[in-house]
Amino acid sequence: MSRYHDLRAECCEANRRLPQLGLVDLTFGNVSVADRAAGVFAIKPSGVDYAALRPDDIVIIDFDGNTVEGTLLASSDTPTHRCLLREFANCEAVVHTHSRHAVAFAQAGRAIPCLGTTHADYFRGDVPVTRPMTPQEINGDYEWETGRVIVERFRSLDPSEIPSVLVHSHGPFCWGPNAAKAVETAQALEIIAQMALHTVFLRPDAAPLSEALLTKHFCRKHGDSAYYGQ
Repeated sequence: MSRYHDLRAECCEANRRLPQLGLVDLTFGNVSVADRAAGVFAIKPSGVDYAALRPDDIVIIDFDGNTVEGTLLASSDTPTHRCLLREFANCEAVVHTHSRHAVAFAQAGRAIPCLGTTHADYFRGDVPVTRPMTPQEINGDYEWETGRVIVERFRSLDPSEIPSVLVHSHGPFCWGPNAAKAVETAQALEIIAQMALHTVFLRPDAAPLSEALLTKHFCRKHGDSAYYGQ
C-alpha cells in the first residue's frame, strides 16, 4: 500500500464531490490536499472523469513541483495549487472550479459584494477579484503566475478570513484547513455568487452589509469567540 494512501483517498473523495455539488462541468475543476509534515500534496490527475477517479489515480507532488508518486499527469493547475499551498500558511487544501455564477463575476472582473449574512458566515468582506494577467505572465509560466497574481491580491487581505478569490476572466480558487472544508467553501462561494447576482439584478444600488452585522455573523462562526455549531 502507498504511504500516501489516506492522503490520496481524502483528495479523491473531495474531487468526486465537485460534480455531486454542481460545482464543475466536464472536467473543469480540481482539489489538492497537503501533508505538510511529509512535504507533499495530492492532486487530481489531468482530464480524468470524476466518476472514474480512484485513490490510486491521485498524483503526489512535493512542494518543489516534483512528482513523488503516481503514473498519471497531474492537473495542469498544479503550479497554482503549489503556489497557494506554499504562500498561505494555514491553507491545507485548495479547490479550483468553474462554477457558473462565480465565473460570471470573474469574467466581469468584479468582486462578489458582501450583501447579506449568508455571505458573512463564510467571508469577512467582499470576495476579491485579481487584476488581469499581463501578456508576459500568460505567455510565461502561466499556471504559476496565476498563483502569484492571487498572492499579490492578498497582500492586504487575510486568506483565513476570505478563503476564496476570483481570478480575472478565469474562475474561483478556494482553500481551507482540510479538503472537506475547502469544498464546502467552494459550494458556499457559488451560493453567494448566485444570490449576489440576483440581488444586483433586482436592485443595482443594493447597499453592502453593515460592518456590525458582517462582524457579528463572521465572528459567531470563526475565531476564539465563535459559538455557532457543536
